[in-house]
Amino acid sequence: MRVLLPFSPSIVPLLALSLALLPCALVAQPNLTPGATQTESVLIVGATAHLGTGDVIEDAAIGFSDGVFNFVGRRFAVDLKRYVRVIEAHGAHIYPGFIAPNSTLGLMEVAAVRATVDFDEVGTFNPHVRSLIAYNASSDITPTVRTNGVLLGQITPRGGTISGTSSVVHFDAWNWEDAVVSEDDGLHLNWPSTHHKHRKDGKMTIGRQKSYDQRLTEITNYFERARAHHLSSNPPLTDLPMRAMSGLFASGDSPGSQTLFVHAQDAKQIAEIIRFKRAMNLDRVVLVGGQDSWMLADPLRENNIAVMLLRTHSVPRYDEDDVDLCYRLPALLEAEGVQYCIQGEGRMPEMNTRNLPFFAGTAVAYGLEYEQGVRALTLSTARILGIESTCGSIEQGKRAILFISSGDALDMRTNDVTHAWIDGRQVVLDNKQIQLYEKYKAKYDAQPQY
Repeated sequence: MRVLLPFSPSIVPLLALSLALLPCALVAQPNLTPGATQTESVLIVGATAHLGTGDVIEDAAIGFSDGVFNFVGRRFAVDLKRYVRVIEAHGAHIYPGFIAPNSTLGLMEVAAVRATVDFDEVGTFNPHVRSLIAYNASSDITPTVRTNGVLLGQITPRGGTISGTSSVVHFDAWNWEDAVVSEDDGLHLNWPSTHHKHRKDGKMTIGRQKSYDQRLTEITNYFERARAHHLSSNPPLTDLPMRAMSGLFASGDSPGSQTLFVHAQDAKQIAEIIRFKRAMNLDRVVLVGGQDSWMLADPLRENNIAVMLLRTHSVPRYDEDDVDLCYRLPALLEAEGVQYCIQGEGRMPEMNTRNLPFFAGTAVAYGLEYEQGVRALTLSTARILGIESTCGSIEQGKRAILFISSGDALDMRTNDVTHAWIDGRQVVLDNKQIQLYEKYKAKYDAQPQY
């Protein structure tokens, strides 16, 4: 096993001297050029392969060529001569690339600099706003998440009642056009709060939001208008918001082409969303957040509503909740047969995308089986996003998006990604944080010890 460096260490002194002669040069900038198209076949042998489907292969052989998996099996069954490059990975682990759903990665760089914040548009109903064209493929944050195995993400807008349209991208591209995996996969609706909490004299009371009925009526009317636009024989082409919502509704015997992602947390909201799905006759609805989803597991399963669970590293919403409720939510939904995945919305979501594997690791520590935890970051997410036919697992014919870790990828103490590929292209595992660490480590290691 070896870590591939972006340049040879032998040229570092020369590079440092060159930078010293250039006052305008930026020091410690990583070489993050996207990987070149795969030209030689690759075979990884000897590792434990976690396929993302729930299956594991010991002493595995994983082969890919032209960006596609062409062999998935045991080492003894593969013909080594078929492959130009063979990587011995005994003792390591192979995983499909982890997927970060409901992410604003690439839409914000520095929160304090307004010009770098591009995830929230002005207005209440913005279905025509596309997060994809605002996605910054050259973000300095993106390389920091790749080094933990997060190689794909659903880039999602925020704000308003209807925030806009998300898209799925991979994290090794020149620009947003190169990054696209699934374009305009769904619209995002922020469900209004049904109740509010009020604390007085040390006691918590819950009251109904006075504006809830009005806001629900506005949402219902907007969706009814959009459905009428979709069913019209001659809809106006200039009504961009209505055109953007057309994919939510069925066309004859064909289901809608887009998913409605509804952001909500509490049980009352979830019950209202289920009723709304039925009333609007929507085919594909996904609940985003869903901290109370365990209370309505049966109706969610019966109505085929998947859940993008909030990060497990969260605190309970109510005083009476179990202190470890958020840690156990994935296991609770798994036991009830509800389709789910794990996402990372919360404080500093862009930077915390790197912790996505460890959110699953916490769920494994609190009742989820290990391979179920891997699936919650890979194939389950791909199914919810509608990309499971090409991504999300290590299977023959799927896109070669994978990584090798010398340790357990769900454990922050041992995860160490040494190799990664997206569509068979080797990804540079370097970032600004690594270079700053090496820079100051060299400085203080060189100082005399007293």
